[in-house]
Amino acid sequence: MKYSVIGLLILFSLNVIWAQSIPELEKQLQETTNVQEKITLNQQLANAYLASDVEKALSYAKAAARESASSGNKVQAAASNYLIATIAERKKDEGNFKLYMKNAINFAKEANDLDMLARSTEKLSSYFAKKREYDDAFRHTSDAFRFVNSKGYNMSDLENKYNSQRSSLEREKRTLEAQISQIQGRLADLSAEKNQLSTEKEKLAESNEKLEEKNLMAEEVITRKDEDIQTISKAKVEAEDAAKAKEAEVKQLSREKLEQELVLAEKEAIITAAQLEDEKRKNEVAAQTKFIQLSVLAAAFFFLLSLLLFGRFKAKQRGERTLAEKNKIIEQEKLRNEELLLNILPKNIADELKANGKAKARRFDQVTVLFSDFVNFTKIAEQLSPEELVEELDKCFKAFDHITKQYPDIEKIKTIGDAYMCASGLSERKALPNNLVQAALDMQSYLEEYKELRIKQGKPYFEARIGLHTGPVVAGVVGDVKFAYDIWGDTVNLASRIEANSEAGQVNISQDTYNLIRYRYECNYRGKMPAKNKGDLDMYYVNKKPSTVGAA
Repeated sequence: MKYSVIGLLILFSLNVIWAQSIPELEKQLQETTNVQEKITLNQQLANAYLASDVEKALSYAKAAARESASSGNKVQAAASNYLIATIAERKKDEGNFKLYMKNAINFAKEANDLDMLARSTEKLSSYFAKKREYDDAFRHTSDAFRFVNSKGYNMSDLENKYNSQRSSLEREKRTLEAQISQIQGRLADLSAEKNQLSTEKEKLAESNEKLEEKNLMAEEVITRKDEDIQTISKAKVEAEDAAKAKEAEVKQLSREKLEQELVLAEKEAIITAAQLEDEKRKNEVAAQTKFIQLSVLAAAFFFLLSLLLFGRFKAKQRGERTLAEKNKIIEQEKLRNEELLLNILPKNIADELKANGKAKARRFDQVTVLFSDFVNFTKIAEQLSPEELVEELDKCFKAFDHITKQYPDIEKIKTIGDAYMCASGLSERKALPNNLVQAALDMQSYLEEYKELRIKQGKPYFEARIGLHTGPVVAGVVGDVKFAYDIWGDTVNLASRIEANSEAGQVNISQDTYNLIRYRYECNYRGKMPAKNKGDLDMYYVNKKPSTVGAA
């Protein structure tokens, strides 16, 4: 339990949690060819759609069941049928709920999956108990226990197996905690690297500004070269004008001298034009080369930066995915541990133990205590084998458990031999004992049906005395190993005395309990009855009638 609490704190302290969306799961399902992956993805999609689209959830769950059955995977077949039954329960489809829950039980047996067998049996038995079909509820529960016994398991073996698994899980949780710490350190490193990249980005921006300045300077050089070219072109025009002026002079010169001077002038003009054109071309090539070099340098820098950021992003995604999977395992084990603890202790006591490591004893001023005891138990025990005696006693006590679980204010305390003890009112809110009285009547109704069946079978049967008393008690947890929740006080002793003064098939209550329920139930006053070490007490029998009374 200590490590479960630590795991919960670690879960709430994480800053980044990764989860797959429904579209991603559906895409993976379309792409995969692996049968096991198809089963797992169908189950995940069924759970994902359960809150928003029950029909789609049912479709994926049935697909998982078909894949599991065709591949012979009994474990996954049991889980898939359990999921379909859960969806049918959500749709209030009782027929399919019972059908697929029974399928889940059968597959769990074939796979020797005791955990799924226990969950499926508990779910189906609770359904029958709510319908007051106790024989069906007990039949399925007893069948599950017989299966477990037939496989060579007993409660001690299961407890040792659970303790072994729990130790293994605790070691794995410690390993996960170390991995979480490493991942948190990695996240811190990534944050530092992000800051460094931001700084490098700023430097790159500065470099870009300088590059732009250089581009502007190059453009200015090109502009100046264009101006020089224009100047040269103007000089060329002027030279051509001068050549025209020479033409006038040529008329005054001899033909031979004119031709020589003309050839010379043309050669000089061609040479000058060629030099100007060559210089222009060189200037253009130099400007273009410089611009291309700067552009290639900038593109290479941005490409390397993108590769670095992408690599870090993928590494972060992989780390977050691993962390999410480990967190899911921790959460599942935490829920299982809490379910086991709540099966032993009331929720408020369990919460206090998880928070403080211990639970303080409390005094409650108005608690109603119920005792039941089988009549002539010793005589009946002599007529049965030890195995039959334990089986019948277990069957009756499980019936009582199913009855009390229907009322949220009733807390089972313990069984002592053939005696059953439970109580109501163990909370800060005061409540009337109406539900506990109704539960007592339900117990007697069950024993009457049980009696009729045993008589038809020609076998001995149990009849019970039930007694209730209301008053103050002290409640708390005792022990360190295999600890138990219990109550103490004179109220407990008086409830036991009142039960001893009851008769088979009757629900006997004290004056204090009668004063609280007399407007809800019809009772017969018995007068003052002697109670051991308590003197004469006023007692009442509660009249039997159908349990149509609501919770207090």
